[in-house]
Amino acid sequence: MPERDEFTWTTMVSAYLRVFDMDSANALANRMSEKNGATWNCLIDGYMKLGNVEVAESLFDQMPVKDIVSWTTMIKGYSYNKRYREAISVFYRMTEAGIVPDEVTMSTVISACAHLGVVEIGKEVHMYTAHKGFVLDVYIGSALVDMYSKCACLNRALLVFFNLPEKNLFCWNAIIEGLAAHGYAREALRMLGKMEVELIKPNAVTFVSVLTACTHAGLVEEGQKVYRSMSSDYSIVSNIEHYGCMVALFSKAGLIQEALELIESMEFEPNAVIWGTLLDGCRLHKNLEIAKVAFKKLMVLEPRNSGYYSLLISMYAGENRWRDVAEVRGRMRELGIRKLCPGTSWIELDKRVHMFAAADKSHSASDEVYLFVGDGLHPSTRSIE
Repeated sequence: MPERDEFTWTTMVSAYLRVFDMDSANALANRMSEKNGATWNCLIDGYMKLGNVEVAESLFDQMPVKDIVSWTTMIKGYSYNKRYREAISVFYRMTEAGIVPDEVTMSTVISACAHLGVVEIGKEVHMYTAHKGFVLDVYIGSALVDMYSKCACLNRALLVFFNLPEKNLFCWNAIIEGLAAHGYAREALRMLGKMEVELIKPNAVTFVSVLTACTHAGLVEEGQKVYRSMSSDYSIVSNIEHYGCMVALFSKAGLIQEALELIESMEFEPNAVIWGTLLDGCRLHKNLEIAKVAFKKLMVLEPRNSGYYSLLISMYAGENRWRDVAEVRGRMRELGIRKLCPGTSWIELDKRVHMFAAADKSHSASDEVYLFVGDGLHPSTRSIE
């Protein structure tokens, strides 16, 4: 080419990034006399999508001028890598720098709040959208519905949903999932009916939420009807999640044999989630024979998962089969399998999200916390009486 302007260079850099050829993209960008904003943003986005967050952060810090696209790219990149705390932190830095976000930025930040379950920050972000005059479109609207639902503020989620001037499939899915997660199964079913009246065609995600709602409420007949409607009325082919919902529905209701028959009828190999759901149903309804079938399958799929051993041990103990209990525990010792580590929790304080776990002492204020809630001794130093 006799002449190459900034658009030409950026197009070539973007082309390399689409195939994740970072070496060529960097080499080409370094040949430019001066990187423009689009090139910087492309590089940051590419590294974020590769999971190399540290390099993306370094590039962002080096940028001479950061525009709205730069800040939004960082926020989306952190969210893409499940680093939601950093996404929210960058949003606050962005507003403090006087950069006004757009709809993409806001929906991404609201989704980050949803993943963390930080409702107070979520409310503040919601108020920010209203204060700045953002239109409550389907993107921000569906993100808000999802956020309030995940933060156990279902009334707020419904309020946002019904006030949306336009509702697309994502909005309907968000509210149905919220109703399902909070045990409002019949309301979720009614919402599916309203959705159909509005001529919004449900998709596979919709049916996962509705079937999950039926499972939580023990609505076996309704769940079977919805499952049949999925294929007969909408030609949606069952995937692993739909089968998992139906296995959970049968297992929770005590229809263990029906659950096993459904698994055996699947067109593809069941995964560990399917067999694990059946095993838990067997524990709940004391069906040791089918439990052993599920456990045998799980030992092929996830032989080092301590949870399955614990479930079988619990069932043997319930039947006073102590020799079998000892045998399973012995097998765990031979394989060096230990119980799972405790889960992690979050707490929101002064616009910051703090992570902690049981007996955790990694936080800078852990000594003060233990002093305040206990007797001043760390759990590891206490004796059990």
